[in-house]
Amino acid sequence: MDLDGAVATVTITGTAAGNALGGAAFGAIPATLDSLAADDRVGAIVLRGAGDTFSVGLDLRWYLPAYRRVERSGDERAAARRALHRQTRTLQRAVTAVEECPVPVVAAVAGQCVGAALELVTACDLRIASADAVFIAAEVDIGVVADLGLLQRLPRIVGAGATADLALTGREVDAAEALRLGLVSRVADEPAVLYPLAAATAARIARAERHVTAGIKQVLRASRDLSVEQGLALSAVWSAAFLPSTGFADRLRDRMATTAERSAP
Repeated sequence: MDLDGAVATVTITGTAAGNALGGAAFGAIPATLDSLAADDRVGAIVLRGAGDTFSVGLDLRWYLPAYRRVERSGDERAAARRALHRQTRTLQRAVTAVEECPVPVVAAVAGQCVGAALELVTACDLRIASADAVFIAAEVDIGVVADLGLLQRLPRIVGAGATADLALTGREVDAAEALRLGLVSRVADEPAVLYPLAAATAARIARAERHVTAGIKQVLRASRDLSVEQGLALSAVWSAAFLPSTGFADRLRDRMATTAERSAP
């Protein structure tokens, strides 16, 4: 983890080629985010992969033994399946920790973003890609259902139809199509441009006060499952409960003055 001003960069280092994600990588995510959320200096987080690719997904050398234990368990099949279920829930909690982190998280995606890695970036608040980025919901090709949040979060980002297309076909989506779908908000020409762009975006987010960005995250997340009226009620309660900080009136006055200057003939 590197801290530059109010922006923390978290680099995912996998356990196999292509930044493949093993248990150690998933185990580090919640602890790292908790630490950053507790640090008042941090206003935004950039999440990236080590090297020239985000991640090719799960480290199957680590994960396949769990399936083999189920296949070979015989009379212990139920116990093996419970163990597999516990492992999946642990991975789900690691991904959910990104979504629930009160500090906004910007994913910077270069190269491949496959399977579990795609599930991870859907939990981020913003996604920025380099032109060489490729997104693949690869689970269908190995005969499993994506189970770390892709099927729950991606429809809220790109819609149900696009999610069904990606999840059922497992086809590659390049950066240009990801931008059209709304999966990413910006595309950089190359990785050398990607990371400064992601850092600059995070720095802009970090200019706001922590309680404001945390409030935006919470209200956005909660409003997904609420009617418009319920969402408005939640926003009103949040605004009343978390009063603006000292100097808010002065900032409003300055904004009014700036607006007046821009509107003057």
